[in-house]
Amino acid sequence: MSLTETNLDGILPLIAKGKVRDIYQVDDNSLLFVATDRISAYDVIMENGVKDKGKLLTQLSVFWFEFLKNEVLNHLIASTDEEVFAKLPAKLSEPKYKSQLSKRALIVKKHKLIPLEVIVRGYITGSAWKEYKKSGTVHGLPAPKGLQESDPFPTPIFTPSTKAEQGEHDENISPEKASEIVGKEICDRVAAKAIELYTKAKDYALTKGIILADTKFEFGITEDNELVLVDEVLTPDSSRFWNKATYKVGQSQESYDKQFLRDWLTSNSLNGKEGVSMPENIVVQSSAKYVEAYEALTGKKWSS
Repeated sequence: MSLTETNLDGILPLIAKGKVRDIYQVDDNSLLFVATDRISAYDVIMENGVKDKGKLLTQLSVFWFEFLKNEVLNHLIASTDEEVFAKLPAKLSEPKYKSQLSKRALIVKKHKLIPLEVIVRGYITGSAWKEYKKSGTVHGLPAPKGLQESDPFPTPIFTPSTKAEQGEHDENISPEKASEIVGKEICDRVAAKAIELYTKAKDYALTKGIILADTKFEFGITEDNELVLVDEVLTPDSSRFWNKATYKVGQSQESYDKQFLRDWLTSNSLNGKEGVSMPENIVVQSSAKYVEAYEALTGKKWSS
């Protein structure tokens, strides 16, 4: 069974509901993040979910937060079930709530958020490839001549986008435009830190046979003006992972993400349509890809 909705019966107030996460207020300084099994494509959430997806995203994020902890602060307060339930009202340890929260809940510190999707690209693909074919630029910036689809950039590049409300589209913007939104000093710091984190993660992933083509980070800022890594990090929902063994320049690559779902929606002219349920084979294939990415990157066998 997949979990597409959480219901804590008002024990904690639900303050936000994203495409995947339900966010509850724990106290004035902390939040409960619960990753459901909801899955979206083309900015539309499917009617049914992918079994264990939320657990996999949560546990993979915890792995990366730990991996990057010496490079950047993060917002984690409690990340294991034992730590999480110890900080929640005792009633939430009852089976009906525990089954919703186990392995998919984090308690995080509230921070002022920097309103950018902080995207780092190491390879040219997706919307960047479309723009490059059309104008020779990426996010409005000149790009090297003669690139083929899926080629690596000479060095990773910072290509931000706006942070849209649910149901709206993020808009690719130039670093210059991002500076206008958040200020040049913050923008430059975010860009440098994001490229540093991406590079460390990319180099690690290659040792596991996986190419990290691009990723999206989100940052907050402390009262002392330090950057904090927040939200999820380096999951198949926020990143493009490719299998190094099948990687071939000059074509699109098979990703460890929602590609089965996107392809099915497109072939059935359902992309962007509301109220769509996935057939079982798409659910199973999608679930298997999330498990494969988790196991390859962490070196651990997945057990739900």
